[in-house]
Amino acid sequence: MALLHPIKPCLWFNGQAEQAVAFYTNVFEDSRVLTTTYYGPGLPVPEGTVLTIEFELDGNPFTALNGGAEFTFNESVSFQVSCRDQAESDHYWDRLTDGGQESQCGWLRDRFGLSWQVYPEELNTLLEDPDPERAHRATQAMLMMRRIDLEMVRRAADGT
Repeated sequence: MALLHPIKPCLWFNGQAEQAVAFYTNVFEDSRVLTTTYYGPGLPVPEGTVLTIEFELDGNPFTALNGGAEFTFNESVSFQVSCRDQAESDHYWDRLTDGGQESQCGWLRDRFGLSWQVYPEELNTLLEDPDPERAHRATQAMLMMRRIDLEMVRRAADGT
C-alpha cells in the first residue's frame, strides 16, 4: 500500500525554526519554503510566533517546528549528503560547518545542533571494495578523518 504523502522529518527547534530554515534553504539548491503556520491566542508562546514551516531541501520535504526547549538534537539521527565528488563534498562541508562543529568520519553538527554526514559517493565504493584488505585500509583511513579526503582514502586503499 502506497502512502498518501512521502515520509518527512520534523525537526524540533527552540525558537529558531525560521533561522534554521533560512540557513538550510540557502545551503541546498532547489530548496524552498512551502507554508508557515503560527501560534494562535491562548497558547504557551506569544500569538503570531512561528509554529511550523514546511520546506524542501533539494526537493526533499521537511517540517521545522518551534517546539521549545524540551528536546534537542543528538548524533543518533543525522542526514547523509552523498556528493558527486570531493569539490561538492567540500562545498557542503564548509557551508554546514559554518557556525557548527566538525566531528569525525565525515560527520558534523551544524549551528543548530543537527548532525550531518557529508562525503563523496566514491567513499562507499572504497569502503565496500570486494578485496577485504583494500576495504579495511580505506576504512582505517576514513576513521582517522574529520572531513573526508577522498584522495587520502584512495591512497590508503591502494596501500601507497
